[in-house]
Amino acid sequence: MKNKREIDKALAAEYALGTLRGGARLRFERRLVNEPELAKQAGSWQTLLSGLDKEITPQRPPERVWKKIQLGLPPEKELSRWSWNYLGWALAAGLAAVALVPYLTSQPQDLSPLLVLNSSEAGKGQWIVSADRERNQLSLTPVQPRSVAPANSLQLWAIPAGEKPVSLGLLNSGRPTLLKVANVTLSPGTTIAVSLEPQGGSPTGQPTGPVLYSGAL
Repeated sequence: MKNKREIDKALAAEYALGTLRGGARLRFERRLVNEPELAKQAGSWQTLLSGLDKEITPQRPPERVWKKIQLGLPPEKELSRWSWNYLGWALAAGLAAVALVPYLTSQPQDLSPLLVLNSSEAGKGQWIVSADRERNQLSLTPVQPRSVAPANSLQLWAIPAGEKPVSLGLLNSGRPTLLKVANVTLSPGTTIAVSLEPQGGSPTGQPTGPVLYSGAL
């Protein structure tokens, strides 16, 4: 059975995503006023999810889609502008929820969102980075990532300001990866990056291939 901490984390995620509705949302917003830790969690999720907007490309649906929607509506009631806005919001929220299902279901209970690594090319996915309170353990979850050839590996790097990159390990390109941080301090200003390396990782101890994803603490 989930404890209160786990429930609050899930509520904060739903609130930021926009899927927490009705009385539950009102009760949650009242709690935000009096519970700084809960407000911090909700703020972290909002910052984290805002990065997904950069990867959304507008798509014009086929005409047949709109016709099906119109045929399914009550014939004698004209949709208001609010109704169409709500429909668009619901579709967007649904797409975002689908993209985040692997992250929400695989996230270790003691880790919290830290940052989003954005692709160097638009539309090539992202990585969600979470960490424990001491930042000694990281979880990296891919969101619609690019495919990686068998001859290559994705390698994670920490780059403290003014210092050389430090390897944090290899990433699984298709599912969440849990890594321990033992040889570098993840302080504010540190850049987290993912490079494309030969299979098994960089042979030099430093990045040798292109940087595919990056973000700064």
